[in-house]
Amino acid sequence: MAITLAEEVVLLSLDGASGAARQRQSAGWAAAGGILLELVMAERVSVTGKYLELRSTAPTGERLLDGRILMIESWLRGRSKRRVTDWLTKDHAKAVGAALDGLGERGIVGSQVHKVLGVFPQRRYPEADAAVERELRDRLGAVVLAGGDPDGRTAGLIALLHAAGLHRLAFPDRPSRLVAPRMGEIAAGQWAGEGVRAAIRDMHAAVAAVTVVMAASTTV
Repeated sequence: MAITLAEEVVLLSLDGASGAARQRQSAGWAAAGGILLELVMAERVSVTGKYLELRSTAPTGERLLDGRILMIESWLRGRSKRRVTDWLTKDHAKAVGAALDGLGERGIVGSQVHKVLGVFPQRRYPEADAAVERELRDRLGAVVLAGGDPDGRTAGLIALLHAAGLHRLAFPDRPSRLVAPRMGEIAAGQWAGEGVRAAIRDMHAAVAAVTVVMAASTTV
């Protein structure tokens, strides 16, 4: 079953036992970046340096991506381009929810309301199909831990996780210092054609930039 990059990020963020979403803000940056990266690979948008441009509004057939095409068109307000970090800042808070909806529609996760302290409702997303996450983690392990060569999509996913500092979500049993160098190598590597490689590089830089800025603002 093919799932989007954003859905892969969010699936990794869910606690396997409780279904609670972990590191939701950082996962939001990576998920928003994943949606945009897929739109670049589908030639619906382009990201060049600091700027995003809409290339086509033709549907991709993927609801999550097609919804974002319309949102980007409206957000541009007739301009030819705007800063990609501005779009990520706008979309990151909504990207996790959109990806969770997609995972639910695919039957990969369920949805339950849990009351914290018996009073405050909190929605959780228990796994309904463990095979998808298992395949995803096996694929990441084969590349990061075993040294295999990634395809373009896997390289893009790893770059997004690395940019957002989500090493422990991908590899909860490994210290970040042991996997971060390899993930950084993949993010900067020659794992795809020039167009996809440039998109991965630009998206990695954009997600890293907004993640660092937001992290700094919360410590002031």
